[in-house]
Amino acid sequence: MKKYKIAITTGDKLGIGKELVMKALNSLKFGRDEVLIIGEKLDLPYDFVEINESCNGTFCYKSLEKACSLAKEGVIRGIVTAPVSKEELHKAGYIYNGQTEIIEKFLSSSSSNAQMLFIADSLRVMLLTRHLPLKEVCLTVDDVVFKVEILNKFLIEKCKIEKPLIAFCAFNPHAGENGILGREEIEILNPAVEILNSKGVNVLKPMSADALFAKVGKDYLGGKKVRYDAILACYHDQGLCPVKALAMDKAINTTIGLDVIRTSPSSGTAYDIAGKNIANPESMIEAVKLAISLS
Repeated sequence: MKKYKIAITTGDKLGIGKELVMKALNSLKFGRDEVLIIGEKLDLPYDFVEINESCNGTFCYKSLEKACSLAKEGVIRGIVTAPVSKEELHKAGYIYNGQTEIIEKFLSSSSSNAQMLFIADSLRVMLLTRHLPLKEVCLTVDDVVFKVEILNKFLIEKCKIEKPLIAFCAFNPHAGENGILGREEIEILNPAVEILNSKGVNVLKPMSADALFAKVGKDYLGGKKVRYDAILACYHDQGLCPVKALAMDKAINTTIGLDVIRTSPSSGTAYDIAGKNIANPESMIEAVKLAISLS
């Protein structure tokens, strides 16, 4: 089989995925040897791998499975995924919390290698935990060290930053107030930072998330380079609320830590506007461009 730079999945059959892919590729106009489309056949001048499944959730899963299979065979170097519904996956019997976990299953021997990093220009925010109920969020020193080393390696090797500066959102309000509002900073985050610093990773001690993102938001909205090369968020909404408030249409969900880069737009399936041809493709355009540049 011929080789391509990236594969793009068309996503949920009932959502805006097809529209996003169409608009993005019509805007970008890559060569035929750069892009392979997996999923539904679209009116585009690119090669396709059609997934013939009537069940929506199974279709979504099989599309990802095929993309990962082609990545393992060396046919593609990067994957871009259009949005899918977790509920549709679950209905079809695929009990995963998202596409990241499915891709990790096929492309990693470890359940902790894949990391979720959101990128919008110089703003980069990595989630230390992903799709979990808030009451189940739990970090350990070893987990933090392992994941931050993956981020640091990505920043050096893929983003070409010689000595990245990484900021850290505290777990608790006001960074725990020396244990008054929680001890995670004292018992987990600060010890992890000390270990990372001893290994040459330039990560700062945890700061209050509200104050940290106030500084970052001022940089980003002022058109300046964000002062930190990446920011660590302890849980999903701690990182995603400010990212989407600042850069909803530009933020790219990027899976790092695997041999293959995966990107995805920040939008969901948007069933309410599917088929109306009004979906904003900007995030998908950025996702495709980023995957091409990193692959």
